[in-house]
Order: sequence, then structure tokens, then C-alpha cells
Amino acid sequence: MHFLITLVASVFVFGLALLFHEAGHFATAKKCGIQVNEFSIGMGPALFSRVHGGTQYSLRLLPIGGYVSMEGEDGEVDPDERPEGASGLPFGKVSIPRRVLVVAAGALMNFVLGFLVLLILICNQDQIVSRKIYSFSDGAMCHATGLEVGDEILAVNGRRCFVANDIVYELARTENGRADFTVRRDGATVQLQDVQFDTQQQEDGTTRMSLGFVVYGLKKTPLNVLKETGCSVLYYGRIVVRSLQDLATGRVGINDLSGPVGIISAIGEAAGYGWRDVLSLMALLTVNLGILNLLPLPALDGGRIVLLLLEGVRGKPLPAKVEQWINVCGMALLLALMMFVTMQDVGRLL
Repeated sequence: MHFLITLVASVFVFGLALLFHEAGHFATAKKCGIQVNEFSIGMGPALFSRVHGGTQYSLRLLPIGGYVSMEGEDGEVDPDERPEGASGLPFGKVSIPRRVLVVAAGALMNFVLGFLVLLILICNQDQIVSRKIYSFSDGAMCHATGLEVGDEILAVNGRRCFVANDIVYELARTENGRADFTVRRDGATVQLQDVQFDTQQQEDGTTRMSLGFVVYGLKKTPLNVLKETGCSVLYYGRIVVRSLQDLATGRVGINDLSGPVGIISAIGEAAGYGWRDVLSLMALLTVNLGILNLLPLPALDGGRIVLLLLEGVRGKPLPAKVEQWINVCGMALLLALMMFVTMQDVGRLL
């Protein structure tokens, strides 16, 4: 039963994220007058295929990806690949700004999906958690070292807090239970240095920090809900960016990365707790997908945008063979990384 729930939840999460991503490329390409030969969800053999409006729509066997095949996207135009009724322009025949918009639209739609998922979650909360302190625990160290009732926390260690979870996230990254705060107190911005928190040594050798205060709840007005949703997207985006920074600086090793197997395992675990946990994980994954796709690396949308911008500067595209080798090498490295993290995920499960 757990396997079936995991399977259904994983197909739902991956399928919806891929659908929104590819739909972003597809709809923008159509709007820009580009001929889309095929819109496919899934990879491998086609389970269903139909031509409509000059585009072939396909549902394929393997739910591990999807694609939008635009005419002339690889620099070559093959009239035999044009579906019946095709009338759009090849990809290379439209302006560079339009091509950049088409390439970026997939990631942008992932952010839209993240916003919609978080909107559903926040609408189902009893109230919105603020960043304004309501009360302290008896003898709380953070109260004794600077924080006061009524303080609205604006930043921790110089990093702005958009939502209450930002406070917890930043404090979890501190050392020795100490942090610098920026708060709004009586209408003025106040800097608090070296605020200390109560800590406790655990049996496994880790240190547990006690927050020591609770915050006010906010009424769920439409404006508050929309504001909290937008700020939550920024919160998830920050987690992804900070994780990439940690990987680049060595704070987190490559052995800590997870691939599809690890993600499916996490989805299955979240499904065991309920639909809210699945949607919360889905929001993080789809924002993560959007940000990763915009990285300026070959084989990713961000890498294609770099090549398009380079074409704009040069006044002509790179030689087809050069661009092809860049994409092939980038894809090979990406596949190698995927194989590595998948092997790690399988090893953890075993």
C-alpha cells in the first residue's frame, strides 16, 4: 500500500512540475509564432499521440521528463518533420529577445506552480504566522540578551526574513546559539548584536537550540494570504540558492546530493504524513527545478540563454558544430552527475 501511495504521489508531483515547465515553453513559443512540432510529456515510446493545430501532442511511457520540439531549434529545418497543418516560423527566424523569453518560460512557469501550491497550503492554514514576538518562555536567554516583546524580526545575521520560517532557517545555520538581529521596535529599526539562545546537548552529540519565544498570528485576509504566498516562494528560492552556495564553498559535499530516487523516497515519506507535506515538498521541488534550469550551464535552459545572448553580442550564432559539442558535453556531464547521485540514493536505501 505504501508503494502504491508513493507511486501515485511521485507521478503527481513530477508530472505536474514537468507539465507546467514544458507548457511554459510551448505556450510562449506559440505566442511568439514559432512552429512547435511536438509537445510531449514523458520520454520513450509513445502511449498516445495526436496532431492538432499543426502540433503533435504525445504522452510517453517513461515519466522522467518531457520536451517541446520546436522547428529549427538545433539549427536544422527538416520539412518532413513538420506535422500536418504546421504554419509557424523556425526557432532561429524569430528575434533573440523572443527566443530568450521562450527558453526562460519553462522555469518561470515552475515559479508560478510553486506560487499556486503554496497558495493552496496557506489558504488551508488556520492563520498566518507573523515575525512579531508575542511572548517569551520563562528565563529565555534571547530575551535577556536583547529581544523584546513586540519586536518584528526583519533580518537574522544580515539576511532579510520574508516569512517566519526564514528566522528558523537562519538560526539553524548559526554557531554556538548566537545571532545578530535587525528588528522593528516602536517604529524604529534597531540592530541587536550577539543575541544568545538556550542550547542543549543531545545524546547523539548534536546541539539543540531552543527558540524561546512565540510570535503573533495574522488574520487571513486576501492581501495577507497573497503576500505570505509570494514571500514563501522567496523563502524556498533562498533555500535552493543557499544550498548551491554551500555546495560551491564546500560546506556541503557532493555526497549529500540526492537524485530522482532520493526525491521519490522523500515524496513517499511526505505522503505518509499527509497531503500538506506532499504539497510543501512539491513547492520546494518545483522552485528548485526553476532555479536549476536557469543556471548558466550547458544543456540547461540557462546555458541556452547564454548562447542566445552571445549570439546577440556577436551578431551571429556560434557555428552549429561548436554549439552542438557544447550541448553534448553539458548533457554528458549532467547524465554522469545524475548516475552518481542515483547510485548514492540506492546505496542509502539499501
